[in-house]
Amino acid sequence: MTPLEALTQHTIQTFRQAYDREPTVVAFAPGRVNLIGDHTDYNDGFALPCALEYGTVVALAPRADNLIAAHAVDLQEEKCEFAIDAPIVPMSAGHWQNHLRGATAGLLKFGLPVGGAYLAISGNVPQGTGLSSSASLGVALGLGLTALAGEQTPDRRALAKVAQWAEHHFVGCACGLMDQIASAFGQQDSALLLDCRSLAVEPVHFPADARILIVQSGVVRELAESAYNERRAQCASAAAHFGVSALRDLDPQRLEAKRSELDDKVYRRARHVVTENVRTVDAARAIAQGDLVALGNAMRASHHSLKNDFEVSVPAVDALVDYLNLAIGNEGGARMTGGGFGGCVVAVLPFNKMDAVKRALGAFWHAKGMRPQLGIVARPSAGACLLPI
Repeated sequence: MTPLEALTQHTIQTFRQAYDREPTVVAFAPGRVNLIGDHTDYNDGFALPCALEYGTVVALAPRADNLIAAHAVDLQEEKCEFAIDAPIVPMSAGHWQNHLRGATAGLLKFGLPVGGAYLAISGNVPQGTGLSSSASLGVALGLGLTALAGEQTPDRRALAKVAQWAEHHFVGCACGLMDQIASAFGQQDSALLLDCRSLAVEPVHFPADARILIVQSGVVRELAESAYNERRAQCASAAAHFGVSALRDLDPQRLEAKRSELDDKVYRRARHVVTENVRTVDAARAIAQGDLVALGNAMRASHHSLKNDFEVSVPAVDALVDYLNLAIGNEGGARMTGGGFGGCVVAVLPFNKMDAVKRALGAFWHAKGMRPQLGIVARPSAGACLLPI
């Protein structure tokens, strides 16, 4: 049984126990890993994510009234209930209901169909890893609720925007749109070159002999909203200084020419974004050509920039990245992934090197006196979908 099959079976069984009825819709949306292009999405830049086989399953059945009743399977069977024909307001900061309330309110705001529903929600994206469990949850909720209301083929960009809106207005995180787009549009065996301005998605076929290795650093990632929002404001400040709407419109040469006019920290934040955009496009080209050497060079440069210019890495992540890059060699590479401040490292390498790299990782954890951390071997997976019951 695959992880998705096990998750689906568990969610449906819990739904039956909670509501004494059968679900009529089951929706799934995956988490994602970003191969390169971090902190570019809210700067209208480029990112190169791919969907994973881990995600969120939502089982639903209709109600005759206008109530949403939800069962959070993974949170000690916590339940909630609220009306959709009355103002929907956030709970206290950090409360799981804010994702559901925000998704429901977002669907109504964007004019998408939603009605009374019973829900059971469960996920298997490892928490605190930076693999977008929250985006997975938001997209799965939007897909499930609209399907239950009769819309079997909703606009996936609209669902991604609803999930982002919920993050902004209910969850309290000023995230970009990359995570939600990757979850909604993921394709089997392809990464996605995402233009975060136009939201155009270009599939990039992943080499058949390459694998993605995702390794937890041992530092539980907390999004650190204050640090995230500070960096977003610094990027906006740099864009305003140059009279552009976003750092997407600033090239490295123009930035360097006026470096002295910027606060050093603002300059370094901007330098990361403008160079990361170039690296991301280069990395997509390298993947399409099966050039793991060029891809590895881009990934190592990306980590250096995230560590030194954007300052979102931590020593434990840096040590793991350095060790993986040494073990992988020139053919492939490793970098931090996600918002930063802990979480996961992502590596791309040839399949025939995987066993040797895993052994090297075992030695790394032993030398650190730590038990081996979560490691996922993956290839790009499909995006959000309705599942057979």
